[in-house]
Parts: sequence; structure tokens; C-alpha cells
Amino acid sequence: MHDGGDRVDLPQQLIRSIHQALELDPDSIDNPLDELSDEFNPLDVLNQLFPDEASLTQLETVQGRLAEDERLLQQEIHSLEDELERDQDPNRIQLIQEMISDVLGQMSRIREKASESEAVVRNITKDIQNLDLAKKNLTTTMTTLKRLQMLGNALTQLEDQVREKRYSEVAQTLLAVKEISAAFKSYTAVPYIARLWKRVQQVTGEVRAQVDAEFEAFYLQDPSKQPRTSQITDACSVVDVLGLDVRTQLIERYVAIELKEYRRIFRANDEAGHLDNISRRFAWFRRLLTSHEAETGKVFPVEWRVSWWLFTKFVAITRDDLSTLLSKAGSSLTLTLLLGTLQQTTEFESAMSKKWAASLDEILSAASSPAAPVQPMSSAFEPHLWIYVEAQDKALADMLALHRNPKTRGSLDAATRPSTAGSTPRVSLSADDHGESKPIVMPSSTELFYFYAQNLEQCAKLSTDQALFDLYGIQKKWLKIYAGPFLPLSDSSYFPRPHTLTRKSLDTHFDAAEFRRTCLVVNTADYCQRTALELEDKIKEKIAERFKEKVTLQMERDLFMSVLSGAINCQLRELEMACEGVFTALSRVNWSMTNQVTGYSAYVDDLVKVIEQVADQIK
Repeated sequence: MHDGGDRVDLPQQLIRSIHQALELDPDSIDNPLDELSDEFNPLDVLNQLFPDEASLTQLETVQGRLAEDERLLQQEIHSLEDELERDQDPNRIQLIQEMISDVLGQMSRIREKASESEAVVRNITKDIQNLDLAKKNLTTTMTTLKRLQMLGNALTQLEDQVREKRYSEVAQTLLAVKEISAAFKSYTAVPYIARLWKRVQQVTGEVRAQVDAEFEAFYLQDPSKQPRTSQITDACSVVDVLGLDVRTQLIERYVAIELKEYRRIFRANDEAGHLDNISRRFAWFRRLLTSHEAETGKVFPVEWRVSWWLFTKFVAITRDDLSTLLSKAGSSLTLTLLLGTLQQTTEFESAMSKKWAASLDEILSAASSPAAPVQPMSSAFEPHLWIYVEAQDKALADMLALHRNPKTRGSLDAATRPSTAGSTPRVSLSADDHGESKPIVMPSSTELFYFYAQNLEQCAKLSTDQALFDLYGIQKKWLKIYAGPFLPLSDSSYFPRPHTLTRKSLDTHFDAAEFRRTCLVVNTADYCQRTALELEDKIKEKIAERFKEKVTLQMERDLFMSVLSGAINCQLRELEMACEGVFTALSRVNWSMTNQVTGYSAYVDDLVKVIEQVADQIK
């Protein structure tokens, strides 16, 4: 029963039709004979009905059940055929077609009636729409006429107020005129409105001219006379209505008048304008600012920030003078004068920034044109800070020359406690059990990084741009130099090896002073490579953003690691030489004659003694 056979494949469309006719659900079929699909296999059904030979005894029972199923299916088929014949009665189909025609005819008549109704409603509402449009036009006309009347009255009122210099009222009326007239800008083709618009422009021009005259008289008034502060204060509100360009023009005029005397006194070719008199410039401006805030400045609104404009213009003038003076000085410009002048400048800028609780950039940008922003006075020193950088280069050379001198080579035998890149170096000697000094790191290394830290802090206060990057280059150069001549263990030739060994077989003496020197170099190289990383981080923290990616001391740190490795190799060679006598004696023993353990070897004590001597120097 399990042999293979041909598969019965039924068309898919036929299967779906049979399922629909028999109302079968393929997902809920329990009897395999009820499932009709293109994968139907009679052998699977037979194997299910007769799983083994014993089941063949039920053959007659199965045949009876199948015959009953066939009879029921035939009965259901006949029933469906009868129902189909009734549904396909020609008379019934004709009746349905007639009913459909009637429905379509009714729908057509409804559409015609709807079109007729729409036309009737349109005719009825036509007059109403015309009335609505007329009402809208009438309302717009009345509003426009009312605004024209208001504009005419406001212009007349404004002319009277300007003539009588009632500026507090002028500000309100002028604002109303500008708002009302803005609505008629698109109607200037109408002659009447064009004339009215021209009149608005004329009155506005008269207001501006009169306000300009008022401020000019106020700026140039006789100090002995009582100033008309209230009238100018009211005029400031008129200026705000006229626009930002008018306000800017009046402030710039005031600033120019106030700083006119400064330009005269501190000319670059006069003694008062020289670099060494920079403090006089700042003192003069402080007096001007005090006078402004106590007297004239009170008439201006706070939001005008006239003090900021005064300071910004002062900065622009002074920066130009400083640039000229620094360029003229050339090679005669000393480091002391450069740093002294720059320090006074930065302190003055910081004081002004603190006074107004705003950053220097915020003050300068608020009182200058975005197209041509004013730069700080301290930026004028930037192209000349190479003098400072070169001075640091020379100072480093002089400082390390003292340690390079053989007469001062005793620094190798002295010691200092390691310090970070920003701490003060402290000389500190540790002692062994005999009270002798024991080295830690070379004093030159701590002095070098302390000097670096001081230079970094000072230069960062002067500039965080090109000058600081140049200083980084100088520090990088001297770190590389320091890893060579100052740490001579970077090559294996530092320790001269004897040409012949004169030690006896049990001579375990080694050069302790030379070994201590290698320990000193190991500590110093390790200290330098660690502190160099701290220095790199501090430079990146302070330098301008565009230089951060260029700052690295990895190559110099690698040099120090090479020095450290070389020093350790020297120590290992020294240990080998110290133990060489013991191992030579051991090699001379005829171990082949020894058949058993004879006791404690004397050579062990000698070897332990040598190792302990070396270990004591490393501790």
C-alpha cells in the first residue's frame, strides 16, 4: 500500500469552484477525502485507511462507508443542480434586468432635477451675492476713507507737534503715521494717495532733520549752560521710531565728537602716543567714560548702550595706533616693552568686560558693523609675539647650558622630588642606611617642566593663537634635545666597558656610583615621558581650536622611553658583570666528580651578596 504512484493534479480554478460550491474550508477539513488540491495523492489516503495488513480485514466496512459518502455527495450535487436551474430561470433574469433599467432611469431623472434645482438656487442667490460683494466693497471703502482721514489728521497733528518741539508726542504720532501709511503703499498709483504719501515722506524728513539739529546742538553745547536733557530724552524716543539707521548715525556722531580730543592728544608721532605711554591712553578713556556716565550719557536710553559704542570706537582707534607703533619699532622693540604694553592692554580690556558683565567679543560686536567687526586691541600684538617666543627659546638654551656644562655635571648626582608640569620644583635628597644621598630624578628635568608650565600660562594670557603654537614648537624642540645630551644613556656607549677583566673569580665588586647614575636616568626618563603627556593635554586645553589637532608630543615621549630602555639595559649588563666572577668560579668546578649533595655551596652566598648589593642601589 506504500508503493509510489502517479499524482492526480486538478486545475486550481476547478478546485476553488468545487470548494465554493460545497462551501468547504480547506483549513478545517478533517477527512483527507474532502480535501481537494493540486497536491492530492490517493496513495496517502489509502495508506491512512489501511495502515497495515491487519486493517485489510475491514475492507468491506471501508467500502460501505465510502459508498455512503458517494451517495450523500451525489444527493448534494443533485440538490445544487436543482437550485442552479431555478436561479437561472430566463423569466426571472429578464425581470431583474427590467428592474435595473428602472433604477438607472430614476437616477437619471434625479440628476436632471438636481441640475434644475441648482440653477434655480443660483438665480435666487445671485442678487444676494451681489449684495454681499457690494457690502464688502463698501466696508473696505469706508475703512480706507476713515484711514485716509486719520492719516490726514495725524499728519496735521504731527506738523504742529514738530513745530512746537513736543517730541514725546511726536514719537507717538509719528509711529501712528508710519503704521497707517503702510496700508496705502500698494495704492500709490491713485493720485490723491500718491500726494498724501509724498506728504508723509516730507513730514518724516522734516522730523529727522529737526531731530538731527537738536542732537547736534546738544553735542556741541556750551558746558557752562544748563543742558536740555529732558527734551533730548524725548527726542531719543523719536529716533527709535525713525529707525535703527538714524540711531546709529546719531551715536556715531556723538562718539566721534567725544573722541576727537583723544585723536589730537595721542597721535602716534607724538610722545603721548608712544607705546610706553599706553597707560595714559587708558586713564584718559576712564575719565571720559566717567564723565559720560555721570552727565551726557544719562539722556540716552539704556538699550542704546552708548558706553559700548564709545569703548568700541576707542578700541578701533587705539588698535590702529598700536599696530602702527609696533611696526615702526621693528627690531628696537624690546621684550620688556612688548610684554608690559600687552599686559596693560589685556588688563584694561578685562576691566571693561567685567564692568559691563559681558564678554569683550559681545561688546565689540554689539557696537560695530557685522561686515567690519572691530578686533580687540590686544590682537595688534599678535604679529609681534615672535619676540616673546624667541626670548623663551634663548632662556631655555641658557638654563639648560648650566646643566650641560661638565663643571656643573654634579646635578646628575643631586636629586629632586618629581613634580608635575605646573608645580614648583623642590630639591629633596633621600638617604640610604649610611646617610648617603640617593638620587631620584635630575634637577634639570623638573626645572625644565616648571619653566614650561610658567611659559605656557604666561603665553596663554597673551595669546592662544599662533604665538602659543610657536611656543609649543619651541618646547617640543627642547624636549627632543633634552632626551639626547642631557640623558646620555640613550645609547649603549655611555658606560665604557673595560678591555680586560682583572677581577678574581670571587670578586663580586661592581661600580655602585655608576649604577646609581643609571637609576637616576631611568627615573628621569620615566618622569619626563609622563609629564610630557600632561604638558600636551594642557597645551591642547589652552590653544585655539584650529591648532588642537596639530599638538602632539608622542615622538618626544618615545625618545624618553628609548632612553629609559637603554638605561635598564646598562643596569642589566652591570648586574651580569657583577655576577660574572661567581659564575666563572662555578663553571670551574668539576661537577662530574660530585655524586651526591655535599651541603650548602659557598658560591650561593657570593651570588646572593652581589644581587643584594645591586638591589640596594635600585631601592
